[in-house]
Amino acid sequence: MSKQILSADVAWAAFEARDRAYDGRVIGAVTTTRIYCKPSCPARRPKREHVVFYADAEAALAAGYRACLRCKPDEVGRDRVAVARAVALIEAAEESVSLDEVAVAVGYAPHHFHRLFKRATGVTPAAYARGLRARRAAQALTEEASVTGAIYEAGYSAPSRFYETANARLGMTPSVWKRGGAGVTIRWTVAETSLGPLLIAATDKGLCRVAFDEDSLALARRFPAAEIVQGGTALTALATRVVSEVESPGRDTDLPVDVQGTAFQEAVWNALRAIPAGETRSYAQLAAQAGNPKAVRAAGTACGANHVAVLIPCHRAQRGDGSMGGYAYGIDRKRVLRKREGVAE
Repeated sequence: MSKQILSADVAWAAFEARDRAYDGRVIGAVTTTRIYCKPSCPARRPKREHVVFYADAEAALAAGYRACLRCKPDEVGRDRVAVARAVALIEAAEESVSLDEVAVAVGYAPHHFHRLFKRATGVTPAAYARGLRARRAAQALTEEASVTGAIYEAGYSAPSRFYETANARLGMTPSVWKRGGAGVTIRWTVAETSLGPLLIAATDKGLCRVAFDEDSLALARRFPAAEIVQGGTALTALATRVVSEVESPGRDTDLPVDVQGTAFQEAVWNALRAIPAGETRSYAQLAAQAGNPKAVRAAGTACGANHVAVLIPCHRAQRGDGSMGGYAYGIDRKRVLRKREGVAE
């Protein structure tokens, strides 16, 4: 079966933007020079009428073109395979594997592969492994008879390693997590904004829920074992900053959050938070940055699983054809947030 090629308009837009997320998905070949490049190639762009597109480097080579020596498009497929192999290796390992071990296994120099992996997934190999272990720990804590057993089941070499790295990700101690979050205090308020009432809730570690059209009852259903308390001085200061983000999104990027997801979801959320205000990314681009270019629908689902609206700016995500796609709090709100950032529709 032949590999599906992008439409010429989408492919050319990717080349004009030098969009790295499309590397490996399309090749541009210049009919005058007989050279083919990947979308992110830094070389000067030829005229549109002199460019034809192929699904991959093999197709361009078969058509009589030669690889660009500047962007080395033939290496893109190798890089993606290496990242996929590294992810499989990390997920299959019973204990932590070092960067050197992963890099040697996939045939790259450690320092180069570190950059390559982060560029492809949005996180470093070590951060990916930590996220994977924390997710397994969260699951094991609901299944194992003891906290210690859950820690070893999740792949930690010792309980001390879990306590050093996992508590911040779980947002509570392992024993509290084991009891379904009992003992955690979540403070909440509903603030008025120009886009409607906004529920703002936070633990001692950061904001755990920011959502339009929700109240304390919805919060209690979402966190059934936590103590739900209204207001508080610390929350007032946070709420003021959150409302400012609604009215002028993209200005305050240091608000503390206490949310967690799967390793893939967190990679998508990291990719969303890395988008500069006023810019957008397609779900396909987010999937590629999260390390799985084929998981376009899962990238959209990760946007929908976002617990802190505006702070993790899923309003900057859109479909590949440029249309806005969905938004948990309504398309009208998404349109306004994008307009406030200067996104041209």
